[in-house]
Amino acid sequence: MSALLRRIFAGSGAVALGFCLVLGAGTPARAQADQVTLALPTEGMQFLAYYVAEDMGFFRAEGVEVKKIVLAGVASFNAVVSGSADFAFASGASLTRAAARGQRMLAIAQMNNLPSWDIVVRKDIAEAAHFDPNAPLAQRAKILQGRTIGTQGINALDHAYLRIVAKQGGFDVESMTVSAMAPTDTLAAFARKAIDGFVSAPPWPQQVEDDGSAIAIAIGPHGEPASMVPIASGLLVTRPQICAERRPLCVKMGHAMVAAAKAAREQPKEVLAVLQKRFDKIKDSVLARSLDSLTKVMPPMPAVDPKAVRKGDEINVEAGFMKPEDLLSSYDGLSTDEFLR
Repeated sequence: MSALLRRIFAGSGAVALGFCLVLGAGTPARAQADQVTLALPTEGMQFLAYYVAEDMGFFRAEGVEVKKIVLAGVASFNAVVSGSADFAFASGASLTRAAARGQRMLAIAQMNNLPSWDIVVRKDIAEAAHFDPNAPLAQRAKILQGRTIGTQGINALDHAYLRIVAKQGGFDVESMTVSAMAPTDTLAAFARKAIDGFVSAPPWPQQVEDDGSAIAIAIGPHGEPASMVPIASGLLVTRPQICAERRPLCVKMGHAMVAAAKAAREQPKEVLAVLQKRFDKIKDSVLARSLDSLTKVMPPMPAVDPKAVRKGDEINVEAGFMKPEDLLSSYDGLSTDEFLR
């Protein structure tokens, strides 16, 4: 400190205070955080990356303030298309369907590269059929013939997963009765034996597996069926013009996703605490099972795999939701990894 400054601070308190105020006036203000709206299709553990990035401070560290909205099903993706949301988590199937209609969105991160669903049936049904959980998938899938199975959405990805697994069993998939219902309704129907089984992402299959009332027929995080791998799920999508006009924002969102993927593998205790906070009505043992499944489907580096994006179209064809001639001729420009670097 110079002699002049020492004399100033040795003077009256008023003079010193005035000097500090002058210094404070010249200090640059903290940069204001970017405000973004992120749409989720439901509150579910398959969106672990969002919960981790929010609750472990990765968005905040990047200078982003995220307002989350929940819009059921494809309405969340459509909110990005319409401009009422900046980002959304969506499937490769939604991305390619929109592109086929001339609405080309951009995927900047891929948080899942394996199917996140399990198909379960009631334990009493499995025991009566002498079900072998170690048999090849084609043999296990036969138990689905003629069953009543719950799903969260007709023609959604979990429904496609059910149909593709059922086809492995070599029977007419239309022999199944498929009912769309919310997870809480699914569990209630399962408990009273109104349905034989259901297909869902965590934590609902893990809950009935944990209490011993269900047996898993197919486990997506194990990479089955192979025809659905790699799958583009949990895509962080936005409008291309957002990244063109606000490139630093897309970099910040991408970096937050990289941090979330890293934490899921390297900080399991902290990530489990996030799930315990967000899903506080679910048993810790179920949350632990769910986190194990979710970690398996999350790639270490969430770069979008163009082959997985194409797989979204192929899944729709294999499930019978789309005709082969409706496949896109090109998937160029629908994804990038430049905002993860």
